[in-house]
Amino acid sequence: MTLRTRITLLTAGLLLVTLLLLGFALEGLLRSFLYRNLRAELLEAGNQVVRLLNLGGQALLEAGLPPSLYAEVQLLPEEDPALLAKEGGISLQKSPALGSQRLVLKEREYETLLKEGEVWAEVELPREDRPLRLLVYARKVEVNLAGAVWKGVLLVGKPTEDLEATLEQFGRIYAGTALLVLLLALLLARSLVARALEPLEWLARRAESMPDRPEPLPEPEGNDEVAALVRALNGMITRMQKALEAQTRFLQDASHELRTPVTAILGHVGYLLRRTPLTETQRESLEIVRREAERMGKLVSDLLELSQSGTWRIEPVPIRVLDLLEEVKEEFARSFEGEILVEAPEELYVRGDPDRLHQVLANLVSNALKAGAKRVWLRAFDLGDRVVVRVEDDGEGIPPEHLPHLFERFYRVDKARDRERGGSGLGLAIVKAILEAHGGEIWVESQVGQGTAFSFSLPSAAPPPPPR
Repeated sequence: MTLRTRITLLTAGLLLVTLLLLGFALEGLLRSFLYRNLRAELLEAGNQVVRLLNLGGQALLEAGLPPSLYAEVQLLPEEDPALLAKEGGISLQKSPALGSQRLVLKEREYETLLKEGEVWAEVELPREDRPLRLLVYARKVEVNLAGAVWKGVLLVGKPTEDLEATLEQFGRIYAGTALLVLLLALLLARSLVARALEPLEWLARRAESMPDRPEPLPEPEGNDEVAALVRALNGMITRMQKALEAQTRFLQDASHELRTPVTAILGHVGYLLRRTPLTETQRESLEIVRREAERMGKLVSDLLELSQSGTWRIEPVPIRVLDLLEEVKEEFARSFEGEILVEAPEELYVRGDPDRLHQVLANLVSNALKAGAKRVWLRAFDLGDRVVVRVEDDGEGIPPEHLPHLFERFYRVDKARDRERGGSGLGLAIVKAILEAHGGEIWVESQVGQGTAFSFSLPSAAPPPPPR
């Protein structure tokens, strides 16, 4: 998951949580406001019912109450909550809205009413489709009946359907609005994040296209975080360049300094072997010295060549691939007892430096012969704008754990055997450097006991114009 997607999803998640919390808060505030107004209305209605009862009884009660108000006056002959919850008190007067129905509370609510003098309750009246829910305010009253004062209870209620419908409608409107806001925010956040991360993506593209020898990046204007990052990277690249230059100078100086003593050793050993009488033991020791000095000389040459790989002067020209393969075959056929086979289209050309590409093929064929190959195939394939050359052998093969490291400097598959064969561990690193300087690449496939195939690709070229 990309950073752009993660930031967008995080923003959307935070916005979603905010909208949900805001929605619950608004719904709670609206519910509290509506029910608070309803309670105030019921309290006022209860006071109105008491005034009507004191003034004239049932007739005024029916005429003075709104049709939506459900009110009932009950006498309490016994203060038994359980009995009252079953049958209610003796109904003395009812508002027209009640009709034949009655307002009966639950036992727990009657207990609170008898103890505290008032209670809020929810009562359901049966209807055909679904029960009608009422919010009921009940309070104890005294009823003057025939000159006697009786204990009674006044119950006043109103339906809550309209309030709940209002809350449901608010929920639907808010959900739709929140969804629309969330979608718009997602699009806007994605656009803003893309614009914010565009400099970082540009920086990543420039870093990916950077060559092996890094170069400073163009510094953007401003003092934002991206500019600071580019300046930090350029500082690091500058230090890397200095380190690479110091390493290159060291390798060149060391190689030049080592060449003189190695050449002197080989010269004196050659003179001793040719001009002086030696015992068998002495001759054997001198042969070892010469072999190791030759190996040291090759190592010094490879080091010097590798240190100059970044400054090679390559003069690319169109090269006929078949001629290049035939030259390498002819070079090794004189000393190789096996067979070297060449397969390439006749009119296939690449653009490169003939000497360097000859060096690449010679190194790969030499490695195949050192691996005990009896047969080597030099093949070339035309892939349009690229040409692939393969050097295949039937040698001992390379274990798979060594394949990723073959092109590293000084890496050897079998250190003891490679040292005996005169290898320096730099040949494939030089091959890779030469091919990369040509704009090519190299890879390897191998199976132990079946052989190895090195393949490299180069830009194809048109045939050179005929001489005039």
